[in-house]
Amino acid sequence: MALQIHATTAKSIIGNTKVPSADFVINPYTGCQFACMYCFASFMGRFVGESNGNWGNYVYVKTNAVELMEKQIQRLLKKDPHPRIAISTVTDPYQGVERKYRLTRGILNTFAQHDYQGRVSILTKSPTVLDDLETLKRIKNSEVGFSITTSDDTLSRKLDAKAPIARARLETVKTLVDAGINTYVFVGPFLPHMYLRPDLIDALFADIRATGVTDVKVEYLNLPSYVRPRLREFLKDQPADIQAVYATSQKFEYRETLEPVIREALANNGLSLRFNEIVHHVSDQNLKETS
Repeated sequence: MALQIHATTAKSIIGNTKVPSADFVINPYTGCQFACMYCFASFMGRFVGESNGNWGNYVYVKTNAVELMEKQIQRLLKKDPHPRIAISTVTDPYQGVERKYRLTRGILNTFAQHDYQGRVSILTKSPTVLDDLETLKRIKNSEVGFSITTSDDTLSRKLDAKAPIARARLETVKTLVDAGINTYVFVGPFLPHMYLRPDLIDALFADIRATGVTDVKVEYLNLPSYVRPRLREFLKDQPADIQAVYATSQKFEYRETLEPVIREALANNGLSLRFNEIVHHVSDQNLKETS
């Protein structure tokens, strides 16, 4: 299905958030053409009249985002200290449409022009972030988080359907680090494949460390009900042991077994666990027992 791009105008571009590491969020787009199978952000479709099953096939472009940013940054500048900003939490700010609309670039330029002192943190999977490298250097406390779930390009292509391949992401992280940008890697979600192959955990962290990054955020797979149909579609062609580990990936025992393995692999590769916790979203749930 061809990507559907819709121009829209937003009432506001700076939003409140429950994310503990940020005070406000900015999402220049609604929807994401990367179409990652595990993405929890597909719930955003309800706000623009899109079905959950259509995730990855549409992007709503907030065409007035930069104009709004110019106005709304004034209230941030009045605060002392300047608030922490997260770009983006439910979309990728450097998906393909950014090359045309440059909303993320305009927003970053606004922070730079106003000598913003608070942390401005971007989360992406795209090498397109390098287009704005010089602007990021102009923002005193800029930060880039790069999502990398695996260094296996074959698996990356299956789960991150239309996102840049894993190797391209690792190369981009190295470029960011070499340029002096404060950069971390987000292993989110942590793929249950690695539960069965601990050597893959060490291999992934070794590849991450080779980029020069020292800070890693880890988050277990989050499978709300609206994500499960997409994952089931992927899993139906997978071996029985892979299907089984995904089915129990929301269980306490799964996390209890993995946590020391992940922490040891991080330490062995000279990596720090961001916030010293592995994020999870459920308590104890077997997917075979739920719809």
